[in-house]
Amino acid sequence: MAHVLIVEARFYDHLNDLLLEGARAAIEDAGHSHETITVPGALEVPGAIALAADANRYDAFVGLGVVIRGETYHFEIVAGESARGLMALSMDGLAIGNGILTTENEAQALTRARKSEKDKGGEAAKAALAMLALKDKFAH
Repeated sequence: MAHVLIVEARFYDHLNDLLLEGARAAIEDAGHSHETITVPGALEVPGAIALAADANRYDAFVGLGVVIRGETYHFEIVAGESARGLMALSMDGLAIGNGILTTENEAQALTRARKSEKDKGGEAAKAALAMLALKDKFAH
């Protein structure tokens, strides 16, 4: 059984609740355990995963959050840099599922977050578990 850390950027509570519901269900349905920690925003998700990886207590990681486009360039920075950080960690050998939504508006985020619709939280958890299986395959 794998132990998965879910790192959530808790900026939009109602949207994060939906992402968490999907991620937790996917991990539990696969027979694994999980813990959840919260960070201030999407930019902090990769750093928290890097810190947690050093503890050697987790087999896989799921990053969750929502970034909605605003009127400034901040959206591009947060969306791009959080994804870049997660990709760098995955290239270092961590099994990570990226569930940080980057949308134009709240309606798009709701559609992607709801378990009954796109279930991006669940998809991110499944991606982390798939990468863990691949990591295990190459380790043996």
